[in-house]
Amino acid sequence: MGSVYYAQAMRQLGKIHCQEINQDDNAPWIIFFHGYGADANDLFSLGQMIPTKQTYNWLFPNGILEVPIGPAWTGRAWWPIDMMAIQRAQETGVPRDFSGEIPKGLEKARDMAMEMIRQLRVPWNQIILGGFSQGAMLATELYLRAPETPRGLVLMSGTLLCQDEWKPLIANRQGQKFYQSHGQMDQVLGFKQAQKLETLLTQNGMKGSLVGFRGGHEIPAQVLQGIGQYVNSL
Repeated sequence: MGSVYYAQAMRQLGKIHCQEINQDDNAPWIIFFHGYGADANDLFSLGQMIPTKQTYNWLFPNGILEVPIGPAWTGRAWWPIDMMAIQRAQETGVPRDFSGEIPKGLEKARDMAMEMIRQLRVPWNQIILGGFSQGAMLATELYLRAPETPRGLVLMSGTLLCQDEWKPLIANRQGQKFYQSHGQMDQVLGFKQAQKLETLLTQNGMKGSLVGFRGGHEIPAQVLQGIGQYVNSL
């Protein structure tokens, strides 16, 4: 398959600015949310790199918060994260467990993303939600709380949050397939927590399995192939 270069177009939906690849008004959409400190451009190339049999449109929303990520350097995020706490956890070698937490700002991010999707004016069954890291957490929250069942869910290096809130919602998505990947040496969001998320989803009726790879907090080529296979299977 030859690589096609797509012109990047910015579009505002609700209050969220998005990069998009719009190829066919009748095609389904894949919406990928970036991780903490990145921005809408971060996952844009995946629209060219993930092999899909049918045509998809792609949307890459820009995080609603500006966050410092280095001297005179900022990125975007969906809600604030205590980076110092994550760094302390990395130093001790025991990654943070967020399973009982409802992050401050998650509700606002969810509401703004829901409004963005309403403005897109595409039925839920034509939308695959996904993301990397913090973006995967937001995608899970949206997928479980959507008024109708979305077409699919792609989780790259996410983690389990809001366990008590998510558990009863998963039953409404019984029999639905998800794709999940995670680095076995991930120092930012531990592999064990990814396994807990997989268990919660599958024990409550969803279908999928965690694809572990030798690596850290990243998206290797094998994951892109796996996402392509998953998308083609829907």
